[in-house]
Amino acid sequence: MTSTTTAPHARAATPVAAPSVAPPPRPGLRPLADQAERLVTLGVHELAGLSAAEVRDVVGHLAQGVPDGGLLVVHPRLVPPSVLAPLLRLGDKEGFVVVDMEDVDRFEPIEGLTLPEGPLYVVTGVERGDDMANWSPDEALPEITRRDRTPLVLGEGIHWALQVPDVVERNHCYMTIGSRLRKAPGRLDARTPAVWISNGTGRDGKERRGAPKVGWCWAGNRHTWLGFASGARRIGAPTR
Repeated sequence: MTSTTTAPHARAATPVAAPSVAPPPRPGLRPLADQAERLVTLGVHELAGLSAAEVRDVVGHLAQGVPDGGLLVVHPRLVPPSVLAPLLRLGDKEGFVVVDMEDVDRFEPIEGLTLPEGPLYVVTGVERGDDMANWSPDEALPEITRRDRTPLVLGEGIHWALQVPDVVERNHCYMTIGSRLRKAPGRLDARTPAVWISNGTGRDGKERRGAPKVGWCWAGNRHTWLGFASGARRIGAPTR
């Protein structure tokens, strides 16, 4: 984890967007059929216990009921974040999970967030949430809800970076606060997951400088270089 500006759970006054130069336009998501082929090429279907034909069949049905520009996701119960993260690439750098997040696969959707039941589904209208950079997760979640949007879970955030690697840009990365770790009795772990770029410092190792990274930040802390990824809604394949 990188250094933070406030203590865990600290709440300041109204958050102010971080002053920064707007990032250049990035490629949009390709059609669902193309995204399916990308996942097949990466071997995600095999990791999920699905055949390429099964993936293409489900995607064919999904494509009939979703608008263009949606993000194709394999359900995290089939392919957890720890398995997906090493498939990330920025240049020749392989993705990884930080060493102090060995429990990454125990992070689950927050209360009120339900994932479709099928093996694959679509998240529409994904945004990186750059306008909320310098907000804390505790501050951002109510605003995302007020906008009638849904925060991405970690697996969805990784899928986005698999399809559009350039969505992970230095100084313009994102948190996935739809995933949290529940602690007994009903409390939440203070960590919130994020996808960003390693500086090659500390336990990351110099060889990982520039690599895509799954890490975490405190729920009450702000970071000028992290937005909050969200989507409009989730759509599962129609039952047949």
